[in-house]
Amino acid sequence: MFTGLVEETGIVQSIKQKGGSVIFTLQGKKTVKTLRIDHSIAVEGVCLTVIKRTAKTFDVQAVEETLKKTTLGTLRTGSLVNLERPLLPSDRLGGHFVLGHVDGLGKVTKLEYRESSWIFWIKVPKKFSHHLVPVGSIAVNGVSLTMAEVMSNSFAVSIIPHTMEVTTFKLLQPGIAVNLEFDVLGKYVERLFEVRGIPIKKK
Repeated sequence: MFTGLVEETGIVQSIKQKGGSVIFTLQGKKTVKTLRIDHSIAVEGVCLTVIKRTAKTFDVQAVEETLKKTTLGTLRTGSLVNLERPLLPSDRLGGHFVLGHVDGLGKVTKLEYRESSWIFWIKVPKKFSHHLVPVGSIAVNGVSLTMAEVMSNSFAVSIIPHTMEVTTFKLLQPGIAVNLEFDVLGKYVERLFEVRGIPIKKK
């Protein structure tokens, strides 16, 4: 489990095809220190398993299903990625509950510049629009954010200078796809309604 509070931006050192999967060798000065083989780590909001580690790098493997559902397949050598290690029982929960299980892809449609912040508008597939809740939580590329505004199948998030500096949000422009994970509590409620046969009105 993660919080969506990105620890650092790592760098893709190399990419290797292995069958239908891809092995990424990543460098992260802070996160690599305590990582071990079999540990989990969120890469751009995607929960992956460490399969190899050196003093300065670690490897993770993304299989076909992960590549299909996320933006990991678009990464190239030299790409920056958001990195977060799992939550420890003793840690403060500063963001929200994030599992690293990406629900789908969104697309940045508009970027507004404010005096001390940036507003990103992101469009989601229509089937996910009922998950958009004003001031509700959402993870975008693994970053825990609050939906500042919701319109039909789009939402806006406000990015402060610190978040812009320490995450890959600084690379996002209109037309770029992003990994989305909706609030897990809302998804459990939805599933309970479905099991009980209670219809949920979806936009």
